[in-house]
Amino acid sequence: MQRNQLDVRAYETAERLLKHHRKELVFADRASPRWLGDGARFWYTVNTAEGKRFVVVDPAGGSRRPAFDHERLATALAAATGQEISPAALPLPAIQPTEQAVEFDAFGQHYRWDLTDQTLHQAEGDAPGNPLEVAAPDRKHAVYRAGHDLRARTLDGARDWALTCDGTEDRDYAANPDYLMYSTLLTKLGLPHLPPAVAWSPDGSRLLTHRAVQSGVRRSHLLRAAPAGGGEPALLSPRFAVPGDEHIPLAEYVVVDIASGTVTEAQGEPAGMSMMSPLFQKWAWWSEDGSAVHYLARSRDARTLTLHHLDPATGAVRTVITESGPTRVDPAPTQLQPPLVKVLSGSREILWYSERDGWGHLHLHDATTGEPINQVTSGDFAVQELLHVDEATRTVHFTASGLVPEDPYRRTVCSAALDGSDFRRITEDDLDHVVTTAPDGTCFIDSASTTATAPVITVRDWSGRVLVELERADITGLEAAGWRAPEHVRTTSADGTTDIYGLLHLPHDFDPTRRYPVIDTPYGLPTANRVSPSFDPGHYGYEAQALAALGFVVLAVDGKGSPGRSKTFLDASYGNLGDACGLDDHVAALRELATTRPWMDLERVGVTGMSSGGYASTRALLRHPDVFKAGVAESGMHDFRLLEPGLGEAYHGPYDAEEYAALANETLADRLQGALLLIHGGLDDRVPPQVTLRLAERLIAHGKDFDLLLVPDADHIYFGYEHYVTQRKWDFLVRHLHHQDPPTDYRLPPVPIDMEALADLFA
Repeated sequence: MQRNQLDVRAYETAERLLKHHRKELVFADRASPRWLGDGARFWYTVNTAEGKRFVVVDPAGGSRRPAFDHERLATALAAATGQEISPAALPLPAIQPTEQAVEFDAFGQHYRWDLTDQTLHQAEGDAPGNPLEVAAPDRKHAVYRAGHDLRARTLDGARDWALTCDGTEDRDYAANPDYLMYSTLLTKLGLPHLPPAVAWSPDGSRLLTHRAVQSGVRRSHLLRAAPAGGGEPALLSPRFAVPGDEHIPLAEYVVVDIASGTVTEAQGEPAGMSMMSPLFQKWAWWSEDGSAVHYLARSRDARTLTLHHLDPATGAVRTVITESGPTRVDPAPTQLQPPLVKVLSGSREILWYSERDGWGHLHLHDATTGEPINQVTSGDFAVQELLHVDEATRTVHFTASGLVPEDPYRRTVCSAALDGSDFRRITEDDLDHVVTTAPDGTCFIDSASTTATAPVITVRDWSGRVLVELERADITGLEAAGWRAPEHVRTTSADGTTDIYGLLHLPHDFDPTRRYPVIDTPYGLPTANRVSPSFDPGHYGYEAQALAALGFVVLAVDGKGSPGRSKTFLDASYGNLGDACGLDDHVAALRELATTRPWMDLERVGVTGMSSGGYASTRALLRHPDVFKAGVAESGMHDFRLLEPGLGEAYHGPYDAEEYAALANETLADRLQGALLLIHGGLDDRVPPQVTLRLAERLIAHGKDFDLLLVPDADHIYFGYEHYVTQRKWDFLVRHLHHQDPPTDYRLPPVPIDMEALADLFA
């Protein structure tokens, strides 16, 4: 029987709502500062209806002005280079503004634009930065990797010399674990590896780094089946430890003196780094005066966190603080955040993040003995980010969630005295605040919004006073494309005890008299939240908005076991990763919401997600076949036995063969009833493709009908293949939930490479 075809306009609108089109629909929604000199001023670029504009801000003076006359500079640069240049898209990756001029690089030359007489001159300037180097703060030296060793060079080109000469494949200087260091995504970008993992001393004379010790670490295997330009398939064999392995990558800290070449080894136990270099995670840092190094280390089961003091002159190491608990002990609310730990000047006191009282709070410790002095923050709220410590006034500034009754995930800017008194809300509204602190600590940039309220970006002082307004986002183009603000929803957890919060996106053609299929979009690990409290929806939020344009009701919730709230709420996932951060709560939310929203058709419920969301999506189909009728799993983490130890061992518990087998989706393969599309990249070095292929084998063994899309040379995020994977996912969900055919002749175009985003990645 011939079926109806979905209107092609739904796909066209959904495409418009994908992330890479956002700058065409939303203007002035962000201001990422590039600080100048001592950090008293900054510049940023803003996307406007007239194109990209460069802006210079003086917070102390309360001024915001164009960095230059964009039209006149475009004309002058076009005349000087013979290139066609639009003032709306000046090809300047960065600028160096002063009161009299603006300097920049373009087309391989360094230029100076005189603000007084509006003239352009070629000028002497620093050579463009090399993404594989790390320059010293004084801009005199840079270090880079050569083989398994480190070299240094002067930025004026006068000298280039070896810093180490004993590096080997198994003791590799400044390296990350293989899956990250030599990722297939980097290869596509034309880079052989990541820049070195190093931290310069404040005066630029010494270097903190480590050797990546990987002897005995097992190897995984990937087949480059379709090499660019043809040729024979190639086998890639990165080292990739899994839970229960004896050997995992370790970091042996060393301090290198740039002038003498002296290498001082830390006299402490190597730190585990199955995820990434602790220097990349900012788990190691220099004191402000360069007299000491501090670093965090965590036991392999993640239940003990320690802070260590390293003497860079002798290599002597002593343990300063040790905290242990029955579940993981974290130095920050989410996995990839910089730690909320700060050694105060003079190294007499330490601010320490802990959830020991049931909430994420700041504590003051003695830096000599490690003993607690007092608790700095307390109450039924969670500190989310450490912004600034004013040691003169003994005040700490931070963001906290849990202070806005409507949404416990919204962040509020707060302060407290270091003795635990004088807690104060600096931002007294009910908005979510995304904050960037000035390097000199005198002020902060505040982007205030909600999921339904467009951002207003200001610079404020620590009293909350607005020093200068930067931007008010213009979302008229987004609204014209059919976007509507998602509904903020609160439901009750499956056990009937806890409020669960999320978002409900309505179809663009919404008519309350009709019934619509529903798609759930879970995230299955407690490493990050699924729902953003700000106007920027995050990766999965963009997808939800696009699916709503295709005529689906789309649900996103943070169930029990996810971060951002109390320790009890978070620990619902510990030893329970198979629940994928509250799948039962998702089912409870769907049923509760449908009781007052009859237009939600619970006979047509789908689920989709990527990575841990792919695990959760498949698990939803297998654990709740009566609820979920179709699902798409991209790059799914279907079996924690085959993933890096820093996931299963830290977020579920120490390896136990029986327990980990029960976590694997293949164990439930016989329960599949709905339609399932499994998608994986053949060169996924983050979640190896055999994770999905083993699930596929079990589904076949049980005689289950499913679809499998293996994208031969794709990585974990399908770089270069995003458009194809997205359309296959949309087509599948339209067929199985709308019971319609997708548009016949519609093809999503390739996603353009965002060079600015890539530049920021390596900045």
